[in-house]
Amino acid sequence: MDKLKMHSVNKVDKNIEKIGALFPNALAEVIKGYREDGSAIVEHAIDFDVLRQELSGYVVEGPEERYQFTWPDKKKSILLANAPIAKTLRPCREESVDFDSTENLYIEGDNLDVLKLLQETYLGKVKMIYIDPPYNTGNDFVYEDDFAQNTNEYLANSGQYDENGNRLVQNTESNG
Repeated sequence: MDKLKMHSVNKVDKNIEKIGALFPNALAEVIKGYREDGSAIVEHAIDFDVLRQELSGYVVEGPEERYQFTWPDKKKSILLANAPIAKTLRPCREESVDFDSTENLYIEGDNLDVLKLLQETYLGKVKMIYIDPPYNTGNDFVYEDDFAQNTNEYLANSGQYDENGNRLVQNTESNG
Protein backbone atom coordinates (compact mmCIF):
# COMPACT_ATOMS: atom_id res chain seq x y z
CA MET A 1 0.00 0.00 0.00
CA ASP A 2 1.32 3.46 -0.93
CA LYS A 3 2.13 5.92 1.81
CA LEU A 4 -0.02 9.01 1.97
CA LYS A 5 1.45 12.49 2.06
CA MET A 6 0.99 14.27 5.38
CA HIS A 7 -0.48 17.40 3.76
CA SER A 8 -2.49 18.31 0.71
CA VAL A 9 -1.27 20.30 -2.26
CA ASN A 10 -1.68 24.07 -2.23
CA LYS A 11 -3.88 24.41 -5.32
CA VAL A 12 -3.42 28.17 -5.48
CA ASP A 13 0.35 27.75 -5.91
CA LYS A 14 -0.23 25.10 -8.59
CA ASN A 15 -2.69 27.35 -10.43
CA ILE A 16 -0.31 30.32 -10.30
CA GLU A 17 2.41 28.06 -11.72
CA LYS A 18 0.13 26.95 -14.59
CA ILE A 19 -1.05 30.49 -15.39
CA GLY A 20 2.56 31.67 -15.27
CA ALA A 21 3.55 28.97 -17.77
CA LEU A 22 0.79 30.08 -20.16
CA PHE A 23 1.14 33.84 -19.57
CA PRO A 24 4.67 34.62 -18.32
CA ASN A 25 4.03 38.38 -18.53
CA ALA A 26 1.24 38.04 -15.95
CA LEU A 27 3.57 36.46 -13.39
CA ALA A 28 4.77 38.89 -10.72
CA GLU A 29 6.99 38.58 -7.68
CA VAL A 30 5.75 40.05 -4.41
CA ILE A 31 7.43 40.39 -1.03
CA LYS A 32 5.37 38.52 1.58
CA GLY A 33 7.60 39.38 4.54
CA TYR A 34 11.16 39.31 5.80
CA ARG A 35 13.31 36.67 7.43
CA GLU A 36 15.19 37.30 10.66
CA ASP A 37 18.34 38.05 8.67
CA GLY A 38 16.50 40.83 6.82
CA SER A 39 16.24 39.03 3.48
CA ALA A 40 12.91 39.25 1.67
CA ILE A 41 10.47 36.35 1.38
CA VAL A 42 9.44 36.51 -2.28
CA GLU A 43 6.47 34.63 -3.74
CA HIS A 44 4.91 34.46 -7.19
CA ALA A 45 1.54 36.10 -7.78
CA ILE A 46 -0.65 36.89 -10.79
CA ASP A 47 -0.96 40.46 -12.04
CA PHE A 48 -4.63 40.47 -13.07
CA ASP A 49 -4.30 43.70 -15.02
CA VAL A 50 -1.64 42.11 -17.24
CA LEU A 51 -3.61 38.85 -17.52
CA ARG A 52 -6.75 40.79 -18.47
CA GLN A 53 -4.74 42.66 -21.12
CA GLU A 54 -3.35 39.37 -22.48
CA LEU A 55 -6.88 37.96 -22.78
CA SER A 56 -8.43 41.33 -23.78
CA GLY A 57 -11.42 40.34 -25.95
CA TYR A 58 -12.18 37.13 -24.07
CA VAL A 59 -12.91 38.50 -20.60
CA VAL A 60 -16.45 38.66 -19.22
CA GLU A 61 -16.79 41.50 -16.74
CA GLY A 62 -19.44 43.11 -14.60
CA PRO A 63 -23.11 42.54 -15.31
CA GLU A 64 -22.64 40.83 -18.70
CA GLU A 65 -24.99 37.87 -19.05
CA ARG A 66 -23.45 34.44 -18.68
CA TYR A 67 -24.37 30.99 -17.45
CA GLN A 68 -23.30 30.38 -13.88
CA PHE A 69 -23.86 27.94 -11.07
CA THR A 70 -23.73 29.91 -7.87
CA TRP A 71 -24.79 29.78 -4.23
CA PRO A 72 -24.25 31.77 -1.03
CA ASP A 73 -20.64 31.52 0.19
CA LYS A 74 -19.41 30.17 -3.16
CA LYS A 75 -16.20 32.23 -2.87
CA LYS A 76 -15.61 30.84 0.61
CA SER A 77 -16.13 27.30 -0.73
CA ILE A 78 -13.56 27.86 -3.47
CA LEU A 79 -11.05 29.19 -0.94
CA LEU A 80 -11.63 26.15 1.29
CA ALA A 81 -11.26 23.75 -1.63
CA ASN A 82 -7.96 25.33 -2.68
CA ALA A 83 -6.46 25.72 0.80
CA PRO A 84 -3.90 23.12 1.85
CA ILE A 85 -4.51 21.02 4.96
CA ALA A 86 -2.10 19.27 7.30
CA LYS A 87 -4.04 16.14 8.20
CA THR A 88 -3.49 12.45 7.66
CA LEU A 89 -5.47 9.25 7.24
CA ARG A 90 -4.78 6.58 9.84
CA PRO A 91 -5.69 2.93 9.34
CA CYS A 92 -7.71 0.99 11.93
CA ARG A 93 -6.13 -2.42 11.44
CA GLU A 94 -8.15 -3.95 14.28
CA GLU A 95 -11.42 -3.06 12.50
CA SER A 96 -10.28 -4.45 9.14
CA VAL A 97 -11.14 -7.95 7.97
CA ASP A 98 -7.89 -8.50 6.03
CA PHE A 99 -5.99 -5.20 6.00
CA ASP A 100 -2.74 -6.40 4.38
CA SER A 101 -4.31 -8.02 1.32
CA THR A 102 -7.40 -5.92 0.66
CA GLU A 103 -7.71 -3.88 -2.53
CA ASN A 104 -10.38 -1.59 -1.10
CA LEU A 105 -10.43 1.16 1.48
CA TYR A 106 -13.27 2.35 3.66
CA ILE A 107 -12.59 5.86 4.91
CA GLU A 108 -14.59 7.89 7.42
CA GLY A 109 -14.03 11.61 7.68
CA ASP A 110 -14.89 15.04 6.38
CA ASN A 111 -15.51 14.66 2.63
CA LEU A 112 -13.41 17.66 1.59
CA ASP A 113 -10.45 16.74 3.81
CA VAL A 114 -10.44 13.11 2.66
CA LEU A 115 -10.67 14.02 -1.04
CA LYS A 116 -7.79 16.49 -0.64
CA LEU A 117 -5.63 13.82 0.99
CA LEU A 118 -6.45 11.22 -1.66
CA GLN A 119 -6.05 13.59 -4.61
CA GLU A 120 -2.29 13.42 -5.08
CA THR A 121 -1.49 9.95 -3.75
CA TYR A 122 -4.26 8.11 -5.58
CA LEU A 123 -4.60 10.28 -8.69
CA GLY A 124 -5.52 7.96 -11.59
CA LYS A 125 -5.65 4.89 -9.32
CA VAL A 126 -9.16 5.14 -7.87
CA LYS A 127 -12.01 3.42 -9.72
CA MET A 128 -14.87 4.68 -7.57
CA ILE A 129 -15.52 6.93 -4.60
CA TYR A 130 -18.86 6.62 -2.83
CA ILE A 131 -19.61 9.60 -0.62
CA ASP A 132 -22.29 9.02 1.96
CA PRO A 133 -24.78 11.87 2.00
CA PRO A 134 -23.85 14.75 4.27
CA TYR A 135 -25.36 15.80 7.57
CA ASN A 136 -24.00 12.93 9.66
CA THR A 137 -26.04 10.18 8.01
CA GLY A 138 -25.95 7.10 10.20
CA ASN A 139 -25.25 9.16 13.32
CA ASP A 140 -27.31 11.58 15.35
CA PHE A 141 -28.64 14.21 12.99
CA VAL A 142 -27.14 17.62 13.65
CA TYR A 143 -29.30 19.36 11.07
CA GLU A 144 -33.09 19.51 10.67
CA ASP A 145 -34.06 16.98 8.00
CA ASP A 146 -37.83 16.59 8.39
CA PHE A 147 -39.79 19.40 6.78
CA ALA A 148 -43.15 17.61 6.47
CA GLN A 149 -46.26 19.72 7.14
CA ASN A 150 -49.94 19.00 6.98
CA THR A 151 -52.13 21.19 4.75
CA ASN A 152 -53.19 23.61 7.51
CA GLU A 153 -49.59 24.11 8.69
CA TYR A 154 -48.47 24.74 5.11
CA LEU A 155 -51.22 27.28 4.45
CA ALA A 156 -50.46 29.11 7.71
CA ASN A 157 -46.66 29.09 7.21
CA SER A 158 -46.91 30.23 3.60
CA GLY A 159 -48.98 33.28 4.57
CA GLN A 160 -52.19 32.23 2.84
CA TYR A 161 -54.30 33.18 5.88
CA ASP A 162 -54.30 36.39 7.91
CA GLU A 163 -54.21 36.51 11.73
CA ASN A 164 -58.03 36.15 11.81
CA GLY A 165 -58.02 32.99 9.68
CA ASN A 166 -59.26 34.67 6.50
CA ARG A 167 -57.86 33.27 3.25
CA LEU A 168 -55.57 35.79 1.52
CA VAL A 169 -55.12 34.14 -1.88
CA GLN A 170 -57.39 33.89 -4.87
CA ASN A 171 -59.97 31.12 -5.07
CA THR A 172 -59.78 30.01 -8.70
CA GLU A 173 -63.02 28.01 -8.45
CA SER A 174 -65.10 31.13 -7.79
CA ASN A 175 -64.94 34.65 -9.14
CA GLY A 176 -61.83 35.23 -7.16
